[in-house]
Amino acid sequence: MNIEGSPHAIRAEGHPAFGGKESAPSPLDYALGSLASCNQVTTFIVARDLGISIGSFSIDLRAELDNSVLVFGAEGNPNFSSVTLDVVVETDASDAAFSKLASEVERRCPLTQLYARSGVKVTNNWHNCRLAKVVG
Repeated sequence: MNIEGSPHAIRAEGHPAFGGKESAPSPLDYALGSLASCNQVTTFIVARDLGISIGSFSIDLRAELDNSVLVFGAEGNPNFSSVTLDVVVETDASDAAFSKLASEVERRCPLTQLYARSGVKVTNNWHNCRLAKVVG
């Protein structure tokens, strides 16, 4: 699928368990990747607003999904039931400022809110690592 007005294209395929051949990410991979990357971009926006410097950044994302609706046509909700993001960020922020950063990212991230408002239980675990100082 080409994105109109952009040089980018999106290719998607189902996982091998659903008949895919591993030639492209699945739509579910894209959905979860979008959630993680939107949190990262939002973190940089909010950190700028709060005057916080950011160093390394990582997200470990886990999701719960009952595939029986998609795969077997069972009754129920085909949506994720929960997603958990473990976010590790290097910052120069105090504990109070880091807490504000985390809560503002959760409030302002469009995809976090999309998931939460669709009924998905979203858990964010934020960890502040001190920003490495440049020596010399």
